[in-house]
Amino acid sequence: MQLLHDLLPLLVFFGVFKAWGIFAATGALIAAVVVQTAVQRARGKEVSRMALGSAAAVVVLGGVTLVLRDPTFLQWKPTVVYWLLGGACLGSLVVGERPLIERLLGAKVRLERPAWTRLTLAWAAFFVALGGLNLLVAYRFDLDTWTTFKVFGLLGLTVAFLLAQAPWLSRHVIDDEPAEAESA
Repeated sequence: MQLLHDLLPLLVFFGVFKAWGIFAATGALIAAVVVQTAVQRARGKEVSRMALGSAAAVVVLGGVTLVLRDPTFLQWKPTVVYWLLGGACLGSLVVGERPLIERLLGAKVRLERPAWTRLTLAWAAFFVALGGLNLLVAYRFDLDTWTTFKVFGLLGLTVAFLLAQAPWLSRHVIDDEPAEAESA
């Protein structure tokens, strides 16, 4: 259910784009993100900094797209967000006690510090690559192709990247259960 909630603005954007074009879709996306954020806050749920940053990028770059009637600004939004995330991953390796990915997943997964560092570097590289790929599609293909890529391609690549990490993670996860079984 949470996944559908998170994808709702993208699905609204895609549907409105197919029916009425990029500028109507941009307005609908801005409205959907603002409503989604307001609903989460009204329900007393915390809105993550990442979600707030993405929402701000949608409002600012989408707003500029509407004012200037130029979709380029909206097309840059995924790249800006991905490159900021990549930079945050890299920055967390220098500043702070724990890498960003460990901060996000550390409560659910236990890894040694070198594994968290490698995982964070992998995510940083992935985010930088996605940002570049978004620009490649935005500048080399038509708006319809870019829209489909933004909604389904970037999501599909992210899911594939997550799934590809599963075997690596399974080899590096610290398992406390055998030690507990031996002491019992």
